[in-house]
Amino acid sequence: MDEEGPAEQESWSPVHRERSQTSGSLSEGSGKKRKQQGAPGMGQRGPEPQTSDDKEPCTKRVKPVAKTLSGSGPPSAKVTPLKRLSQSIQRSISFKTEPRPPGYVPPSRAGGCRRRSSKLWSETFDRVSEELSAREVKRQEVIFELMQGEQQLVDDLNLVKKNYYEPMLTLAILPEAELREIFGTLDSLAPLHEDLLGRLMGLRQEDGTVPELGPTLLDWLPRLQAYESYCCHQVWAKARLDRRKREPAVGEFLRLCQESAFSRKLELWSFLDLPRSRLVKYPLLLREVLRQTPPEHPDHGALQRAVALAQDLVGLINRKTGEAECRYYQQRLSYPDGAPRHPSIDRSSLLLCHGELRNSKGQRLHVFLFQEALVLTRPILQGEQVVFQVQGPPLPVGQLEVQDLPDGGVRLGGALRERGAACGSAPGPRLTRCRQPTLSTSSSG
Repeated sequence: MDEEGPAEQESWSPVHRERSQTSGSLSEGSGKKRKQQGAPGMGQRGPEPQTSDDKEPCTKRVKPVAKTLSGSGPPSAKVTPLKRLSQSIQRSISFKTEPRPPGYVPPSRAGGCRRRSSKLWSETFDRVSEELSAREVKRQEVIFELMQGEQQLVDDLNLVKKNYYEPMLTLAILPEAELREIFGTLDSLAPLHEDLLGRLMGLRQEDGTVPELGPTLLDWLPRLQAYESYCCHQVWAKARLDRRKREPAVGEFLRLCQESAFSRKLELWSFLDLPRSRLVKYPLLLREVLRQTPPEHPDHGALQRAVALAQDLVGLINRKTGEAECRYYQQRLSYPDGAPRHPSIDRSSLLLCHGELRNSKGQRLHVFLFQEALVLTRPILQGEQVVFQVQGPPLPVGQLEVQDLPDGGVRLGGALRERGAACGSAPGPRLTRCRQPTLSTSSSG
């Protein structure tokens, strides 16, 4: 009896029971269902005396009241963990969708992103592959890969025009002149690859095989010369894009595009660089087709000439692009007041590599290895663009020891990483060490 005294003094239990009756008027249907089924642990029991043992069932009956009141009346002061999670999700969504350039609506998910087909030729035309030799199946697989690559490139080129160039022009995010400088002649490349794709599709027979490929390629490959102006302009285009995307309107537009489904999480520059990366694959793909083509095959001779033509064209574009990159950085060199330009730099027509390194004092320098000189510079901001202030006289290449190093074999602080931005350059980074034997305090790059 002494233990029941304090419980009888606690008068809050009847208050909650009154509120539970109120819930019946707010949600009569759910209340009837709850009475029929019964709450867990008390569904088969009748009313019991109001003692301290009723506290737990009483609390459980209060929960529907809070839900009902929150849905129809003023919100409850108590924030449940579930509601807190819901509010957090809503805030995260609103943060992503509210700030955007005026008038811009990202393309819908349905029409923007299409899953890339990864099926092989033998999976697409499985009935025919059983009748062909293993070598011929491999040959058809490479041709099929060539056709798929053309289709994907055409889709991406059209995507860039529809989702980047045209919206930025319509919304006046950038002037038309700057858009032409950033996108270059990209618009002229789509018809070129649509032409090749149409020709390849015309060569495909009903069973899915392509008997001869060489003559078509020999007729089409000279059109790749259109890549020369596009690739040579890329170094200027990237510099302009990097400078403009720091502006709020441009940066926000590009961020919204990258978060949209159509972009596949790729940045704009990744799309602008796709044609160059496609260009350097042609010699590789055609060599593989030739390797799977027997010498007695009627397509063998034409394929040999097509491989040689593709290599020559890519090599020419690679050399022109390297010369354009060299001119770009030559123009970005800033000499101290009164210091003349160095003839060995102006005579260089190629920039072999460039990158950052630290000298013995821990200072960061940007090093350029031109055709005739090694130049140590410090990047500074001059107006809206970055220039490279020359630090000391250039070091003639004849006085340097140049050594190629395997990646990972040395600390990066003592080696210069080649940027490899030119068309046709070997994939992957390259480390180069340069030092001047006559100077004991020389930096290695």
